Amino acid sequence: MSTRELPKTAIAEHLAQKIGALDAARLPEAVRRKCEGLLVDVVGLAVTARNEDYVGSVLAACDDDGPCTAIGHARTLTAADAALVNGTAVHGEDFDDTFEGGPVHAGAVIVPAVLAVCERHRLDGSAALLGIAVGVETMCRLSLVAPTLTHKAGFHPTAVFGAMGAAAGVGAALKLTPWQLVDALGTAASMASGIIEYLAEGAWTKRLHAGWAAQSGLKAALLGRAGFSGPRTVFEGVHGFFHAFAHTSDGDYEALIGDFGQRWVTETLAFKAYPCGTMTHPYIDCARRLAARGIRADDVAEMVCEVGEGTVHRLWEPLAVKQHPINGYAGKFSTPYCVAAGFVRGNVGLGDFTDAAVQDRRVIALAEKVRYRIDPQNPYPKNFTGHISATLRDGKAVEERQSYMRGGAKEPLTRADIEAKFLLNAVHGGWSKERAAAVLKRLGTFFDGAAELSALRG
Repeated sequence: MSTRELPKTAIAEHLAQKIGALDAARLPEAVRRKCEGLLVDVVGLAVTARNEDYVGSVLAACDDDGPCTAIGHARTLTAADAALVNGTAVHGEDFDDTFEGGPVHAGAVIVPAVLAVCERHRLDGSAALLGIAVGVETMCRLSLVAPTLTHKAGFHPTAVFGAMGAAAGVGAALKLTPWQLVDALGTAASMASGIIEYLAEGAWTKRLHAGWAAQSGLKAALLGRAGFSGPRTVFEGVHGFFHAFAHTSDGDYEALIGDFGQRWVTETLAFKAYPCGTMTHPYIDCARRLAARGIRADDVAEMVCEVGEGTVHRLWEPLAVKQHPINGYAGKFSTPYCVAAGFVRGNVGLGDFTDAAVQDRRVIALAEKVRYRIDPQNPYPKNFTGHISATLRDGKAVEERQSYMRGGAKEPLTRADIEAKFLLNAVHGGWSKERAAAVLKRLGTFFDGAAELSALRG
């Protein structure tokens, strides 16, 4: 696209007009319920990670205090720093929500960004609701424009789409004009970042990506409100967002704007049952069912998982490294380890991803027997499936299949499930059962009153 071929109305302009027409009071009930569940899940995850060393490092790197809440901490921060700390904490244990079509983790980016701006600018719960709904919807739809290409280009979709989604969500909460929102989106694209080299040795950077996207989108929205100009052809331009992060400008932009505000993909957001890479979940379920059939780890000669090609470079290769995770965090992105842990221990929880847990010889001995086969018909990323074929030492073959991710659209967690997860996470993070229950009750009415977060401090 040359400068003479610039569109009369750019994609960002179409999107901004659709966002500007939305009203919190007219959101579908299913979207509101999803946002309520998302708020509960996010706060619980921030609390469960509050004492982890990576959260302490990010908090210590924040120079400026301010009026905004770092969930689970007494210290208050600027809005941008609160979004950074909270987003990092929420995503840190990889227990946060997933949009299966992306895949992206929207809650860890959008909720911290919107909560911070609402607290700083004294916006009410309805503004928070609209901001979260718009931010999540934008981020998830962006991941559908050029599926799998962002990962293949070496970037973390949550990081790069998150900055754009956060700008949209914060902009909606602040009631930016459509033109201000176009500027915000144009600026956010230059702030987006996040490479996936953390996979090599289990470094912490993936944890930071959600918080960095949250604070970047927040800053971009404030710049847009202040009149800072950004390119309106940010999405489809020859030097635009998708050219940079997916190596194409020819995406399916109708997936972003076609029925935005009429059909909500937010309703399909999945809540995690296990604190690890999303695509491992159906395989963990299959492994647990195999073990429940009375098969012992010593009985297994080999396990072969049929997988989508797009998951291999993150969750399977190099295979020898994935079979021997270097640390607990690396274990979260190793399907061989997750399968073996689910089989041997009967479940997979936060305690299965410590540095000591991933050295358990019982688990590693089985992980060494787990390999993969690419299935050309696997529906990833539209749907996350699982299939394990196990060959036993006596020559018998057994298998388990799962055609969906538990917690997703086909078997969603109930509100009671989400609240139970919150209570477990809050207690794991050091809150008393009484305090956790009181906060949970408060979160149930958060969107109906002031966006008051002081009860989440300390």
